[in-house]
Amino acid sequence: MPCQKQQIVPYLYIISGCNGAGKTTASFTILPEMLKCKEFVNSDEIAKGLSPFNADSIAVAVEASRIMYKRIKELIAAGETFAMETTLATRSVANLIREAQREGYYVTLLYFWLNTPDLAVERVKMRVAAGGHNIPESTIRRRYEAGIHNLFELYIPVSGDWMVIDNSMCPMEVIAKGFKNEKKEIYNSDIYTKLEHHE
Repeated sequence: MPCQKQQIVPYLYIISGCNGAGKTTASFTILPEMLKCKEFVNSDEIAKGLSPFNADSIAVAVEASRIMYKRIKELIAAGETFAMETTLATRSVANLIREAQREGYYVTLLYFWLNTPDLAVERVKMRVAAGGHNIPESTIRRRYEAGIHNLFELYIPVSGDWMVIDNSMCPMEVIAKGFKNEKKEIYNSDIYTKLEHHE
């Protein structure tokens, strides 16, 4: 019987959390060093490349998003392991996850949480003061609430495995992790319950 080539499963890492949660900062450490993932698709970084002095403009953001989704489609078609960043504030990433899974991808979701929307607003202000991109306060607050809701209602159920991390203080703390929507390990039940029943 001829030898069969071993199938290598591609991974999709979803790096998620509210604005200011430290997604990009964590990604630059976690992805190449711990997960050996070399491809990180991030619309904010694309926007900076398109227009470094005007990355906050709506036109630049729309073009960056278009480029990001085009690149994601290319990576899925090629079966490449990659990571992407999102606030989970919309349902669109769930469709991408399902598409990737149909193509044989294993999906890991990392969610970086901050304990209040006020902290998210403050972190974005600090980022802007250091030369980073701005986001309107109302958008930060809306995404904070929507992201937590969608995490439990939509994204944990479609992920292969997941982890929720409190990045409010240093060092960060793992709140819970799980496999699919079945088995889970909870390390901080107070925070996990608060998040799970977030309104």
